[in-house]
Amino acid sequence: MHLFERHAPADMVAAAAQIPVIDLGPFFAGETGALKTLGAEIRHACETVGFFYIANHGVSQELIDRTFEQSKRFHAQPLDEKLKLKINDYNIGYLAMNASVQGHSTVHKATKPNQNESFFITHEPNAFGNPVPLRGHNQWPEGLPGFREGVKEYFATIHALAQRMLPGFAVALGMPEDYFAPYFTEGGHAQLRMLHYPPTKLEDNDFGTGPHTDNAFLTILARMDVPGLRLRLPNGEWVVPPLIPGTFLVNIGNYVRRMSNDRFLSTPHGVIVEGEQDRYSIAYFHSPKVTNTIEVLPTFVDAENPPKYEPVELGDLVREFWAANYAHQKGHGEVELKHQYK
Repeated sequence: MHLFERHAPADMVAAAAQIPVIDLGPFFAGETGALKTLGAEIRHACETVGFFYIANHGVSQELIDRTFEQSKRFHAQPLDEKLKLKINDYNIGYLAMNASVQGHSTVHKATKPNQNESFFITHEPNAFGNPVPLRGHNQWPEGLPGFREGVKEYFATIHALAQRMLPGFAVALGMPEDYFAPYFTEGGHAQLRMLHYPPTKLEDNDFGTGPHTDNAFLTILARMDVPGLRLRLPNGEWVVPPLIPGTFLVNIGNYVRRMSNDRFLSTPHGVIVEGEQDRYSIAYFHSPKVTNTIEVLPTFVDAENPPKYEPVELGDLVREFWAANYAHQKGHGEVELKHQYK
């Protein structure tokens, strides 16, 4: 029996109902008191589950659908074509099947590679006029008219959504609403990952994506109607988060957990895909610029709760994660903190 099945809740519907749905509409409309309410809702979600849905987020379903079609177009190409865009040292480009192992050291002993293929993009290198550390060049396929423009539109739209949510996170963490503005200059450290999980028969220690926590500030996930995602509740049960029309699924990552002195949950999650249908998902990772220092916030420190973490430059955490989880980074995880030009 697979890990997710061994630790499934007796009542999956009731367990999944613990994942809150947060309505962004009042805050985006500028309603009085909406930011305070949003901060309280985010804080509750982060302290209890680490995942939540966002509704009234302002991203059209038509754009989401078009982006999934672009992902299908990309992954339908012959392998030789995709390998022309082989992922580089800055984790941008095409990551083939069996090229990553996630969660092996912190969540679950995943001894087999992930059964997915992915395509990563970030901001264009010159988008902000100056070289940005740890931001490599994007790699774009030839022969897919409209792909580059379509994917860039989605990336820019979700990036803007994440930026609009930052005041809510600042309030949730007990800080001034503009606290995170200096952290996300020049676009921050952002990546879009377009995932494809081919149909497969999985055994006990096989995963589409192994159980892991995200090395990010927050993740905004778009999914289609093929199930597969599991997240681990604090009681150890692995729950299936249902698809709720009109919402994105959001989770916080290790950086927020670190800032909160482990008060907020960076929740383990993974993917298992069985059956005859391909599964696609699109994950957007939003993090501060890598030259920022990540440290425990003063709102989570007192005489009985000293800081559990020393301050660290975010770039060091990025390089450590890349080296631990991706085959192409093995042996040269020391990616220099400089800009790479094509």
